[in-house]
Amino acid sequence: MKLSEVEEKMQQTLEATQRAFNTIRTGRANASLLDRVMIDYYDVPTPLRSLANITTPDASTILIQPYDRSSLGLIEKAISTSDVGLTPNNDGTQIRLNIPPLTAERRKELVKSVSKLAEEGKVALRNIRRDAVEQVRKQEKAAEVSKDEAFGLQESIQKMTDKYITKVDEITQAKEKEIMTV
Repeated sequence: MKLSEVEEKMQQTLEATQRAFNTIRTGRANASLLDRVMIDYYDVPTPLRSLANITTPDASTILIQPYDRSSLGLIEKAISTSDVGLTPNNDGTQIRLNIPPLTAERRKELVKSVSKLAEEGKVALRNIRRDAVEQVRKQEKAAEVSKDEAFGLQESIQKMTDKYITKVDEITQAKEKEIMTV
């Protein structure tokens, strides 16, 4: 069991949690809101980023300019049916998404969503810790490492887990503050 592998997995989990936070709307236009939108382009699920240029000309607008104009209707339909919660405005050459200001109630719902995503990230970190500790115990049983080494490794794994859970808490607090800022 290599501690560097465990740390790499934990870092990937932290990054995945951060990416999940980026898909949550905060009242400001952000192109990453559309990361999960998939378009059935010639019967192949294709990410929106592959089919269009996505920009944010101002703080409350997302502008989508498809590379292929014939896909405009497909993109508009995919955004309408997605869980983004925005209504696309199609002008024949591009699509505009206007980001309305968030209500206090909606902000509280988004904070709950952030908390849920953070908890999922923490559970993933704990699962990595559990798997790593199990592997250390197997190595100890097979006499590959001594009891003292096994104890030291388990302690290191726990410290690493605590460090990454603290990082998840920090990015969670930052995202919640961002959402609640009017």
